[in-house]
Parts: sequence; structure tokens; C-alpha cells
Amino acid sequence: MRIARLCCALLLSGMAFAAQAKMVHKPVEWSQDGVTFHSVLVYDDAVATKRPGLVMVPNWYGVNDQALKKADGIAGKDYVILVTDMYGAKVRPTSDEQAQAAVKPLYSDRALMRKRVNLALDQLKAQAKDAPIDLGKLAAIGFCFGGSAVLDLARSGADIAAVVSFHGGLKTDDPSLAKQIKARVLVMNGADDKGTMPDADAFMDEMRGGKADWQFVVFGNTVHCFTETDQHKEGCMYDERSAARSYRLMRDWLHGAFTGTP
Repeated sequence: MRIARLCCALLLSGMAFAAQAKMVHKPVEWSQDGVTFHSVLVYDDAVATKRPGLVMVPNWYGVNDQALKKADGIAGKDYVILVTDMYGAKVRPTSDEQAQAAVKPLYSDRALMRKRVNLALDQLKAQAKDAPIDLGKLAAIGFCFGGSAVLDLARSGADIAAVVSFHGGLKTDDPSLAKQIKARVLVMNGADDKGTMPDADAFMDEMRGGKADWQFVVFGNTVHCFTETDQHKEGCMYDERSAARSYRLMRDWLHGAFTGTP
């Protein structure tokens, strides 16, 4: 009897193991203005339930193993995430100097940034034919440079439920674009982030000039890069407490936006 029970337990545990999460990393390519972009769709295929789709723009290092690992952790069984290439497949920075060179053309031409991130949103929608994406629940999240990109997606008037920016740049080339924002906007920055916080007052004035539902959260004793687990430099440092708080706020914000609740 004991042997039978043991065999049954092993069988059940094996079935449970087989049903555990398997994170899919599906390459997604498109071209725009002669540039080919290589992004990655991330989701758990252990369940077929449709779930919200998120455009995720990584920090200025772009699509790499660290960005995919972060997407895995956020996606879980809750979201389908398009880890978005904003530079083109041939540009993969491996140093701060290379990353700075990669973002410079986009910060210099915000119309181009908006054009590229809007195409990424279109590509996310197109994946719904094969991936479990609920097209009625779309949003965008971004980190550092990616925060700037998703804010520009909102400023472009994209028809999405929400955008969430983590330690992202706050500047814009045209504050009047805030009047076009349809998404709920959540921005989270470190109080001691010397790169972004000098622009905080101008950003809040910009948001006041629009009609968006927005919230600006400042984490005390926190510098830039607080969600980036591989960053431990002065002024750009992972902060476990602020990261955990920001992810919890993100999930609450997205839930509210998707369900139409406060």
C-alpha cells in the first residue's frame, strides 16, 4: 500500500512539474526605414489563458540577457511582454559609452523615438494571433532610457491603458503633447537620481497641462537604476527595497488601468 501511495505521489509530482512555467522567448523581427529590429516576445506557455500585453523598453543597453531575465520575472503567468529593440538588430551596446552613442539619435529626434515605439506596439498587437494576448488590455513599461520611450508612447496619444516608467528620463521636446495622453501614467524615480530629478518640476507642469490620470512617485534614499540588479556604481545602483516597492506599485497601477478601477 505504501509503495502504491509513493508511486501515486511521484506521478502527481511529475505531472505538477510538467505543468510548471515554461518561459517562451520568441524572436520578433520587423523593419522600418531600412532598419531591421530584433525584439523578443516573452510569456509563460504553461497556461493558455489570455493576459495583458506589455511593450517593455529596456534600459540603454537594449535587448540582452539581463533584459530578458527581468521580463521573465515580470511576465510570470500575468503578462505577455515584448522586449523591444529600439536601435536595430546590429546595435547591441556592451559598455556605457556604446549605450550612450545608441540612445543619442533617439534623444535628439523624439519624433523618431515615438515612431519606433509606436511600431513596437503594433508588433505586439500582431502577435495576438499566436500568443495569449488580450488585445483589450495593453500597456507599456520602460526602464531608464526605456522610461523615456514609453512616456513618449503615451505622449503620442497611443490607445493603451497605461504606461509605467522606472527611473526614466522625464524630458520632452513638446510639453503640449501631454494633451494627447490617453493612458494612465505612473512614473517612479529615486529622490537622489541626479540625472532625472532636476527635470521633475517641468515634468509635473507638463502633466498638469494635460488631462491624463498620472502619478509621480519618488523613492527616498534611492539613486538611478534602482531596478537594475547588475548595477552597483555610484549614482546608478540597484536598490532591493525600492525595486520591490516599484514592481508592486506597477502591478496595482496596471490592474486598475485594465479593470477601470482607481
